[in-house]
Amino acid sequence: MTNTQLTATAAAANLTHPSGRKAFQTIRMLTGGYLLLSVLTVAVIVLLRDHTTLVNSAVWIRGIIVAVSSALTYTFATRAARGSRGAYRRLRIIAAVMVAAITVIIALPGTFPLWMKTEQAVCGLLLLGVVAVVNGRHLRSVFATA
Repeated sequence: MTNTQLTATAAAANLTHPSGRKAFQTIRMLTGGYLLLSVLTVAVIVLLRDHTTLVNSAVWIRGIIVAVSSALTYTFATRAARGSRGAYRRLRIIAAVMVAAITVIIALPGTFPLWMKTEQAVCGLLLLGVVAVVNGRHLRSVFATA
């Protein structure tokens, strides 16, 4: 076995520990909620497309970006739960970047309607939970050895 295979095997063994399983169960629940909410938001955007006060070009763009990022986030969470260090690193980065972007979206006056800012706030809370768990001591130590 190569060194990379040995460290991947060690990471996978640590992920079967109850702390690792619980962490990724929580992460999958949060990222799954984020994905579901994002897809539902795009559906609402499509349904409300003729109401220009509720759906403008910024809402379309942001809705699609969030839906794509939520799908990537869920994919990274799934792959990281299987022991992928790269997916874990990407999950940490995308969750933190999206929380920062959501904060800006909520703070911007006038660009987005209240319903979109509310949806973004819920997405931000879900991702804040992901950020907290992926940066927890157990997962950091598991992937530091991977």
